[in-house]
This record gives sequence, C-alpha cells and structure tokens, in this order.
Amino acid sequence: MVSMRQPIPRFTLLVLGACLAAFSARAADPALQKYPDVVAAKVQARGAERFDFDVTVSSPYDTPQRYADAFRVLGRDGTVFGERILLHDHAGEQPFTRDLYGVTIPRGIRSVTVQARDQKHGYGGKTVEVALPGR
Repeated sequence: MVSMRQPIPRFTLLVLGACLAAFSARAADPALQKYPDVVAAKVQARGAERFDFDVTVSSPYDTPQRYADAFRVLGRDGTVFGERILLHDHAGEQPFTRDLYGVTIPRGIRSVTVQARDQKHGYGGKTVEVALPGR
C-alpha cells in the first residue's frame, strides 16, 4: 500500500508559525488591532420581517478620537438593513454589548452579517454571520 501523505515543506510550517504568532500577538495586545471586531451577535424575530440584535464589539480604543462608533447589519450583497451609531467611547467597558431593535429584513434573506466601525479606520475587522430565526 502506498501512502498519499506528503511531508509538509519547512517553508509552509514557517509561514503557518508566523501567522499563528501574529494572531496570538493581536489577541494579546489590543494596540495591534486596527478595526473593532464583532465578537458575538444574537438575533430575535419580532415579526415576519422585523428583528432585534444584541451585538458585542471589541474595540481597540486608544484615544478619544478613536473608538467604535457604530455597527451595522448587512445582507450578502452589501445592503445595509440597519445601523446603530454609538455616541461615546466604551473605554472602560471592553468588550461591550449594545442593541439594535426593529431592523426590517425582507423575507428572502436567511442570514446577515454584523460589522463594526471606528472613527479612525471605518468599517472592517472581524464580522459575525447570523442566521435569521424562522427562515
């Protein structure tokens, strides 16, 4: 019997190791985080086309001019179904959870993506995809 396993090239192992080290450093040091990340999102149906969201954001807050100032709910095609503007920093509360209620999403949509932004870099960072209940 011939084994189909091939040894992993040393270069590949070095690249994977560097990627893991960078990811670990970012997780350990918020200063290396460029965008706010959505770390969790819960959704509840409030009708055939209306939904309530509870969104948890981790922000790389480092100055009063740079904090997570919004999050939004998007369709796969980029359609924005709802957005919550945050009017102040959450420097002493990381990560933080805020709600967005009464978001209207058409019946054909089965899941949405939740994304956060900050004042300096805009939208980006880790997003969370959530399935819409009842669809």
